[in-house]
Amino acid sequence: MKVSSRGEYALRALIYLGVESKNLINIEEISEKTLVPVNYLEQILLQLKRNGYVQSKRGVNGGYKLSRSPNEIIIGDVIRNLEGPLAPMGCVSITSYESCPLEVGCLLKPLWALIRDKIAELLDHTSLNDILEGNV
Repeated sequence: MKVSSRGEYALRALIYLGVESKNLINIEEISEKTLVPVNYLEQILLQLKRNGYVQSKRGVNGGYKLSRSPNEIIIGDVIRNLEGPLAPMGCVSITSYESCPLEVGCLLKPLWALIRDKIAELLDHTSLNDILEGNV
């Protein structure tokens, strides 16, 4: 698993929207506070909206806000939706399995599976609220 800038920036945006959860926040402010360029942030927020994490309102007083409680936003789900599988190698991916010619008898496969499981366990048991409260 590799978290790209898209994944990191999406989490930054969600965190900022979680901190400012009572208000609609315009994209320029989110960009300024998260250090994400507006053009890139637009794409990310659109994807977050499609996945049901944020909602938006157009117009002069428009902006973005979380569409769910921070307790309901699970980091593992966000990463999977934006980045794909959590497995470090395709041969141990649960959702996007890729065969390998060395797979039978491969001594590395158990290690890759353990890494996948530990990453998934941590991310699937971490909510946006956990991050906001510093419980990570």
